[in-house]
Amino acid sequence: MYQLLGGMRVVEGSSFIAAPSCGLYLAQLGAEVIRFDMIGGGPDFNRWPQAPGGASLYWEGLNKGKKSIAIDLSSPEGRELAVALIAAPGEERGIFLTNFPAAGFLSHERLSKSRPDLITLRVMGHADGTPAVDYTINSAVGIPQMTGPATLGEEPVNHVLPAWDLVTGAYAAFALLAAERCRRGTGRGQEVRIPLSDVAAASLGHLGQIAETSISGADRARYGNNLFGAFGKDFLTRDGRRLMIVAITTRQWTGLVAALGIAAQIKALEAQAGLSFDRDEGTRFRFREPLNAIVAGAVAARDHDALARAFDANGVCWGPYRTLHQALAEDAAFSTANPVFAMVDHPSGHSYLTPGAAATFGGGERSPPVRAPRLGEHTDAILAEVLGLSSGQIAALHDRKVVAGAEATA
Repeated sequence: MYQLLGGMRVVEGSSFIAAPSCGLYLAQLGAEVIRFDMIGGGPDFNRWPQAPGGASLYWEGLNKGKKSIAIDLSSPEGRELAVALIAAPGEERGIFLTNFPAAGFLSHERLSKSRPDLITLRVMGHADGTPAVDYTINSAVGIPQMTGPATLGEEPVNHVLPAWDLVTGAYAAFALLAAERCRRGTGRGQEVRIPLSDVAAASLGHLGQIAETSISGADRARYGNNLFGAFGKDFLTRDGRRLMIVAITTRQWTGLVAALGIAAQIKALEAQAGLSFDRDEGTRFRFREPLNAIVAGAVAARDHDALARAFDANGVCWGPYRTLHQALAEDAAFSTANPVFAMVDHPSGHSYLTPGAAATFGGGERSPPVRAPRLGEHTDAILAEVLGLSSGQIAALHDRKVVAGAEATA
């Protein structure tokens, strides 16, 4: 963690990935992020993967470094507390992060009546308010029909990485900071809406895929494990290790040719085709089948370790195929040798390798990642420090079951 956003308070009411990951990134850069949940937990509190004892490792991972207050949001008094928390006074306060529906008691219009300069960052499924998640967005923009081997025909391939959620969470953090900067200059609050569907559509536009399909009048075909538009594919070594090899730049391509000792074969193919593969990545893609055959033969003739030395010596872009379990055992990037990671004891009762901020800031001191809170762990402190309630008032809220602490929500 870093303290670059120290002094900023963000109140988060959210679930699943996109909005909580936005709050996570802000917390890892020093913002105070206060998350409110229903007593007993929201819809993502028990999501898989789970620890052997049943605690959600998913929830534990996405809410590191945040504070937690548990409120009965179904009661009018509980809703009033949530609104008071969101609209609490103070500079660098009045920032609300959510993926709850745009209507209702958490609508920006209603909340801004309590604090006119409020910033609301609302992650949505679709811009019209209809629900969507990463997997329904992905299926609707055509990615599953581009993924996998051509032999699948029309059968889709859903990816396991929730890419649109993660992109949206990162974009939401950026947009929230932009809105906060705007408020500093103008004093004006606003609601920022970020639909997953718009992030997906815009991303495909940025990558040229909308233009590609519009101009060609056809969808992109499936190319299996081949890298579209350049040279890249998986290859098997003599000792049965699988490698991903990529050559996008001229340097990467010439390094690969040198490392494998295939210059004569490549020159023969170039002479036959009347072209050069050195400078045009697109040409390498168009001739991927004969090039793949040449590279596959050379890779299959050597063991992994010999190839690794040759590739590294020649600046080849490559990487091994590993399971995550293998990566944790073999790759120093997944260890405390990497300053991003530390061993942390978590509320689930388990200690495991835990990431902090992915960025490294040369001008700031990195502190270890902070565990996620127990649900309701900071209820009393938040009520006292943020809302100024007395111990008697807090006790009365507990008695009426409007709020709960960590023991009550366990």
